[in-house]
Amino acid sequence: MNSSMINPHILGEAADWLVQLHSGSATPSDHHAIAQWRNRSAEHALAWQRAEALLGEFRSVPANLAIQTLQRAARKDGLSRRQTLTRIGLLLMAGPLGIASQHVSWQQWTADQRTAVGEQKNLQLPDGSQVLLNTESAVEIAFTPRERRVVLLDGEVLISTAKDPGARPFIVETPQGIARALGTRFCVRITGSRSQVSVLEGLVEVTPQLLQQSTTLKAGERQSFKLNRLDALEPFDTSALAWDKGMLLASNMRLDELLGELSRYRPGVLRCHADVAGLRVSGAFSLRDTDASLRLLSDTLPLKISSLTRYWLSVEPRA
Repeated sequence: MNSSMINPHILGEAADWLVQLHSGSATPSDHHAIAQWRNRSAEHALAWQRAEALLGEFRSVPANLAIQTLQRAARKDGLSRRQTLTRIGLLLMAGPLGIASQHVSWQQWTADQRTAVGEQKNLQLPDGSQVLLNTESAVEIAFTPRERRVVLLDGEVLISTAKDPGARPFIVETPQGIARALGTRFCVRITGSRSQVSVLEGLVEVTPQLLQQSTTLKAGERQSFKLNRLDALEPFDTSALAWDKGMLLASNMRLDELLGELSRYRPGVLRCHADVAGLRVSGAFSLRDTDASLRLLSDTLPLKISSLTRYWLSVEPRA
């Protein structure tokens, strides 16, 4: 689909969302709503790409010239006066703050550290602990004389804690609760309204925000939890957690689950046809080259990859 053919109403909605999510007052509900909005269709996904590109296109343009350009583009696209003002407001907000040259997604703009889709980043904390941010993740670092705290705003982190001379506790906070490390290497991930802790070494204590109950995990155990609930404890193969090496190791994994993981590392929409969703897949798949992973699937299974645009792919049964 050519971007000039996008419905002006959808473009206006994309601009409105960008303003809201860049305003500093965006809520978790906003984050969830925009994710749903972007996945409605290829047109919505492309509109979002175009709206994000708007921020980059006008980084070096004087404000008055940029506004005139926006107004001309709005008339061409048939946007309403409100939508035109929304775009101008977005530009004016972005201007004084400055836009980083590295592309990042809306849910990460205000974080201390962040990654874009498909990017990973290593951090060394003041105490010597190591943090690896996975794709499209964002954290805030809050160290005080009393505690070491990492606030995971979105995405996933792999943490290797260092011994602290002051014996301060090491805490990872998510919207659903906290994970307190007891000298360990562990992974914390946010998925929708759930958080998940996977322990590779040592012990981790997990406490949901609204539940006066904790559980302690050891290496090879995984715990998912919501604000007021702990899910059943699950065993997992620590050697299969390989995203830090750029790989996804699948063992009898459902195809739709595998594609869901791959989609985290590429922009746009990756859909799975219902007729092949339950296919079981085993193998090693690259997270750094998801196109190669998709080709591997189509070469080894009765599947074909259909595309409307480069940002809208569908994995379907081969005829």
